[in-house]
Amino acid sequence: MTVYLRADRIVFRFSGPDATHLLGDVLTAPVDETEGVARWFALLTPQGKIIAEGLIGWAEGAHWVDVHESVAENFHKRMRMYKLRAKLEIEMLNESHRVGWAEAAPENGIVHADARGEELGYRVIAEAGAAADWTEGDAPEAARVGAGIAALGWDFDTEDAFPHDIGMDQLGGVDFKKGCYVGQEVVSRMQHRGTARRRPVIVSGVKAAARGDTLLLSGKSVGAIGTPVGGSAVAIVRLDKVGETDQVTLDDAPVQLALPGWARYGFAVEMTDSEQ
Repeated sequence: MTVYLRADRIVFRFSGPDATHLLGDVLTAPVDETEGVARWFALLTPQGKIIAEGLIGWAEGAHWVDVHESVAENFHKRMRMYKLRAKLEIEMLNESHRVGWAEAAPENGIVHADARGEELGYRVIAEAGAAADWTEGDAPEAARVGAGIAALGWDFDTEDAFPHDIGMDQLGGVDFKKGCYVGQEVVSRMQHRGTARRRPVIVSGVKAAARGDTLLLSGKSVGAIGTPVGGSAVAIVRLDKVGETDQVTLDDAPVQLALPGWARYGFAVEMTDSEQ
């Protein structure tokens, strides 16, 4: 089974009697000790913006977390701050461990199915030596883009998006039943008032464009694309401004917008009262 190295992901290990409780109090996602599955999570600012996002899963008596390398130091710093006198250990394993991706579950490593969907495959964590023969390639990002899932570092920057902007509310990345976590008040208000305007879509027909290039409708910006992979990209778009049949352009060339298969939102002509 081929495992692809995700060289831009940094691994953290949270262990100790208070680890589950602390993570549940700080991160957006449900946090429990279910083995074999990893959930999407975010660490937010008090204003509800995403500082870091990734997957969290339980194995070998600990929670294993991965985030993009660009936010790893800040994530580590903030989690140490939230720790206070809690009984847990926070280990940043950037030197000793690697993160990989596989379409099917490999036999070796710490393996978690991505809870966001079968097409997202499996996250794999292993010691650096065991990961030495992993393959390099864009298969992990191609699967992610094909599923219409935005990723920090690839499609948006830290403190530049709310969880609703990237669909975390619809893919299990936000627990609306648990008590307070950092930024919870803003996220809850967006959920109950239905004020989300920006949503991820899949853009196909991308040619020479680059991350951050603007999507235009009748000369006006409706969003920007993330990093293209194989002629497609994820874009965070003002869907209240875009109709299903509207012609959107990118670098003066027409492109096609499609909703992710998991989306419970629609283009402007399809939006329900709860989405407006």
